[in-house]
Amino acid sequence: MSKPYIHAQEAYAELGLNTGKAIKQALALPIAFHCWQVDDVGGFEVKEGGLSGGGIMATGNYPGRARTPAEARQDFEQVLKLVPGKLRLNLHALYAETAGKIVDRDALEPKHFANWMEWGKTNGIALDFNPTFFAHPKANDGYTLSSTDKATRQFWIRHTVACRKIAEAMARQQGSPATVNHWIPDGCKDYPADRWTRRALLTEALDAAIANDKSVNKKLCVDYVESKLFGLGSEEYVVGSAEFYSSYALSRGLGYCLDMGHWHPTEEIYDKISSLLQFHKRLLLHVSRPIRWDSDHVVIFNDALRQVFLEIQRGNAWDRVTVATDYFDASINRLAAYAIGLRATRKAILYALLDPTAELQKLEAAGNRAGCLALMEDAKTLPFGAVWDEACDIAGMPHDRQWMNDVMQYEASVLSERR
Repeated sequence: MSKPYIHAQEAYAELGLNTGKAIKQALALPIAFHCWQVDDVGGFEVKEGGLSGGGIMATGNYPGRARTPAEARQDFEQVLKLVPGKLRLNLHALYAETAGKIVDRDALEPKHFANWMEWGKTNGIALDFNPTFFAHPKANDGYTLSSTDKATRQFWIRHTVACRKIAEAMARQQGSPATVNHWIPDGCKDYPADRWTRRALLTEALDAAIANDKSVNKKLCVDYVESKLFGLGSEEYVVGSAEFYSSYALSRGLGYCLDMGHWHPTEEIYDKISSLLQFHKRLLLHVSRPIRWDSDHVVIFNDALRQVFLEIQRGNAWDRVTVATDYFDASINRLAAYAIGLRATRKAILYALLDPTAELQKLEAAGNRAGCLALMEDAKTLPFGAVWDEACDIAGMPHDRQWMNDVMQYEASVLSERR
């Protein structure tokens, strides 16, 4: 142990906090990192004319984007060398490997993700999954599961079921449940004359694909639904709003996903956690960083991130929240983007676990609001950095001043060859 850590250990101990215990808990909590930062959400599915050309818009064109599944996995292995603590990999359906054949999304099978499952097994990384409801001809009008065209709805229902079966196969191989997050982009740019019909259709489609589907083991495939405020092309009306999905999840016994960017710019999600968990059994937290809108900037160790995990700590809700990252930036080194965001997320978890929650709540219960606020402020300048460095040492990972050197070496030896 370093001298700074010994000093930090003593400082936290004065507040009754055990830094060693907090480090152990923080490193053990899984974070599912997203596959789509590595290739700008392009995916690797085969379409007419070749590979998929892209999915959701990513800004920038920094050299070194992964062009194949093998390159993506190579990059992910580098990520595993940069981030302390337990990680999972969150895959999207458009990252299927179909041996050069065109396989439409409603026909995807576990075999199309066999390489990913084998990679996860080799590297000790469990997998999670997402259906892909964008970058497809049957999504061009802006509607998928809420389409008024029955054939289109049925296609996306089959895709949803196929993805849940893939997740079930992943769960069986890895020996732990796979989270499946369902997000659809359905909505329109300007005022619709009828908001009702599509929400009724979406309810029916979700029931058919998830709630009433008996073909998938729901203990192995753990379903969440994700709401959104708006997006490009759906500024006025999003079918799957927060009210819709929160109510749907609650009424159907599913999980609800909270994305940090899917709200009005003046809203913070930390205040929603204690409300939702009064009624929902579990939440999926998508860690992102919006700037004025859902812009999916690289996550940093800012107030918004700290407040989210402090809220989980103060409600002792760690076993009811699943953590996953969701951002992409093609304007900077993609491995650096992973490391910055994932290390910030792990750092915020550790920071929250070192919150003097018991003392704060004791002061508040006694009516000593000034003392409570003062301690909140004092806790911000405790020697947290030394505890984080110790966590990195225990995990065998580089410190904050070191990991960027590894990224630059990887860029020079690997990413530069992809030009």
